[in-house]
Amino acid sequence: MAAKKALIVQGGWDGHSPKQCAEIFAGELKKKGYDVVVSDTLASYADKALMDSVDLVVPIWTMGQIKPEEEKGLLDAVTAGTGVAGFHGGMCDSFRGNLGYQMMTGGQWISHPGGLWPEYSVQILDREHPITQGIADFKLKNTERYWLMVNPGVRVLGTIYFEDFGVNMPYIWTNTWGKGKVFYAAWGHSHKDFDGAESREVVTRGMVWATR
Repeated sequence: MAAKKALIVQGGWDGHSPKQCAEIFAGELKKKGYDVVVSDTLASYADKALMDSVDLVVPIWTMGQIKPEEEKGLLDAVTAGTGVAGFHGGMCDSFRGNLGYQMMTGGQWISHPGGLWPEYSVQILDREHPITQGIADFKLKNTERYWLMVNPGVRVLGTIYFEDFGVNMPYIWTNTWGKGKVFYAAWGHSHKDFDGAESREVVTRGMVWATR
């Protein structure tokens, strides 16, 4: 059987350490036998031959602008069955003016109330899903908490609790777009958020799950 092929597109705001995050997950996917292509241009999405050849797209691109033909190439590929999996602003704060992209991802980053937070817990809601099965609640340390606008149609696998607002915020979810599967985890302000075994494992599993 041919190896699954993943395309990681990294760039945008450097504050989210896109290159380091791309290196981490390129390594994790290669361990699982994937053929991984890492690109530093959104023009990859408009390359139909490339997009037709990939089983998974990992977007790591915060803010910026995407050209109409690039957005269309990505959405068309996902509609046809290519999976998408990503995290934090690299996936859900990528192109603030592109509603089609936001509908596909299932949500949009809004803010990080309180700034840097010493520690908080991610609560697993769905312990039967293959992404979260066997994963206990875990803590993220010295990072931010995220407020998101979330499509009510996504399947929420995990949340965090904002004590100051009395709100459970979706923090891990899956979505579908046409024939494509979509996975998102809200953490990942920098590559250091993936130092924990659980935080890295959940995202890696999400990538494998979303793969065509």
